Amino acid sequence: MTVYLGIDVAKRQHRAMLLDGRGETLLKPFSVNNDRTGIEGLLQRLSQVSEPVEIGLEATGHYWLALYDQLTHAGYPVYVLNPLQVHAYQRSGIRKRKSDSIDALWIADFIRVGGTRQPTDPQTLPIYLQLRQLARFRFTLADQVGDAKRRILSVLDQVFPEYETLFSDIFLVTSRTLLAEAVMPQDFVDFDLDELTHLLQNASRGYFGQSQAEAIQAVAIQSIGVTLLADAARVELSCLLAQLDFLEQQIMQVDEVIEQLVTALPNQHLTTIPGIGAVVAATILGEIGDIRRFPSMEKLVAYAGIDPTLYQSGQFQASEAHMSKRGSPNLRRALWLAATIARQRDPQLKAYYQKKRAEGKSYGTAVGAVCRKLLQRIYVVLREQRPYVIRP
Repeated sequence: MTVYLGIDVAKRQHRAMLLDGRGETLLKPFSVNNDRTGIEGLLQRLSQVSEPVEIGLEATGHYWLALYDQLTHAGYPVYVLNPLQVHAYQRSGIRKRKSDSIDALWIADFIRVGGTRQPTDPQTLPIYLQLRQLARFRFTLADQVGDAKRRILSVLDQVFPEYETLFSDIFLVTSRTLLAEAVMPQDFVDFDLDELTHLLQNASRGYFGQSQAEAIQAVAIQSIGVTLLADAARVELSCLLAQLDFLEQQIMQVDEVIEQLVTALPNQHLTTIPGIGAVVAATILGEIGDIRRFPSMEKLVAYAGIDPTLYQSGQFQASEAHMSKRGSPNLRRALWLAATIARQRDPQLKAYYQKKRAEGKSYGTAVGAVCRKLLQRIYVVLREQRPYVIRP
């Protein structure tokens, strides 16, 4: 008869409980120090159990990783559980007591009654974890890029507010090359026209020339920029431009590794869905993990936090539902990015988006509806392990 070990994971010391197939306690609750000695002691204790052992533990922060690594290397089947699943199961109980030992008991009982179908795959889990780590890190870098750009715009708005009219995007290579040489309006006025023309031609590969140089100087002459901030603005802009270049190089470096990891996953077909590139696919895969964790589409929708909330009190019921936003914010962010592109490239999603807009829905509400449709496609592709086929 199989026995079940539940482990309540903590930073310094885990708590464990062993149940038999009937849910009876086999061993008193015991502690496992979160270090090599503690884990080796756990393995020694498990080696003395004659029955097959299945182990469940919650994905609490990163504290479960070392434990999972050692247990799977020792050959034990390990279920990595979402804490929300266990908490929901625990609420079904009559007694509402709370302790680490009781938590461990509920975890053991959860896997005993079949709360999950298969143990977490030790072959693919490391890839999912790396994808999640890198995708989240990339979002952090992207946010820092956005912050640097906003600071640059703020500085220019003080010292040369008319500059933004000179280029369709002031972060184009030509504009950034120019800002590395001049910041204040007077800097542009003092530029030799031939030198300014040559700089523009080289940076833009011939797209800009003397006419653009003359336009820049004409605007600079009429600028109302604050000259008393000149020295500070030059230093700040120089640092921000260097920071921006560095962050973008780091993003490219992260993207290369992400693409390699996505390619290494067997039967990965997310990138066949319009709107989902390697980076968005990495975020989705990293946040979802093994799709078998979600026995239904509704479970995945709730995890993504795009399920609707309902407000009702007495005879009143809200006329519009909003996203619950209770699940993974990173998954929700990736879905939103993918949906904004998919609504343009996928004929069905494009028609669906236009239908929602025609019904009077706001842009955000319509894109949110596309997010749910897109997640349905993602669920099917991952469950059936097949490429997505665009249908007209």
